Amino acid sequence: MVNHTQALSFGAAAAEYDRLRPRYPQAAVRWALQGLGDAARVVDLGAGTGILTREVLALGHEVTPVEPDPGMRAQLAAATPGVESLAGGAESVPLPDGAADAVLVGQAYHWFDRERAHAEIARVLRTDGTFAPIWNTRDDRVEWVAELGRIAHMDSNADNLIESVTTFGPAFGDVELGEFSQRTALTVDEVVGMMRTRSYYLTADRSSQEAVERELRDLLATHPDLAGRDRVELPYRTLVFRARRR
Repeated sequence: MVNHTQALSFGAAAAEYDRLRPRYPQAAVRWALQGLGDAARVVDLGAGTGILTREVLALGHEVTPVEPDPGMRAQLAAATPGVESLAGGAESVPLPDGAADAVLVGQAYHWFDRERAHAEIARVLRTDGTFAPIWNTRDDRVEWVAELGRIAHMDSNADNLIESVTTFGPAFGDVELGEFSQRTALTVDEVVGMMRTRSYYLTADRSSQEAVERELRDLLATHPDLAGRDRVELPYRTLVFRARRR
């Protein structure tokens, strides 16, 4: 069941979200768009603050961001000169039939009403167009990263996604999986700041927020792999799920 309160909570932290959330490896975005040519028409669905939009633009493609949260759209416009996102969601995309060569989704597919979204995405895509949700997931095979996820109430991980994202419905062919790795260097304050952009934190009461921050700072200060460091390297597994429209 989609939690709409959490799904639309990010606008309150849009600037910090844009500053602290990890970027997508260029190799992952290239793989998602493989075979579409040099100037594909790409829809970034659930575009947020434009982190994925900017990666796609850097590869020379045309991008139309679509995002339901006005706070996130405002941050996208501020951070991405010349690009304006459209107000809309995965279940109602404000574009005509066959308008896109590809629909990408960064960190947002788990918020979709999948059956309705799959039909709408298929409508917007041309025949043989690409649909590709992408996630940056913490590499919780590292013990302290797993503990960080527990403290911040981040339940989904790479293995959960691999098990659950297996089909995009009858309009799409088989789902292919690409996996890429990266590390993001952050100060302790930046790690805590990034956790403040998570949906659990944004919708929690103040006492719960304070408990998360206290436990995070204790972990970062005392864990033997981290104690005494000014900066930590947070490892990620970037997953790309790719399928063609029939």
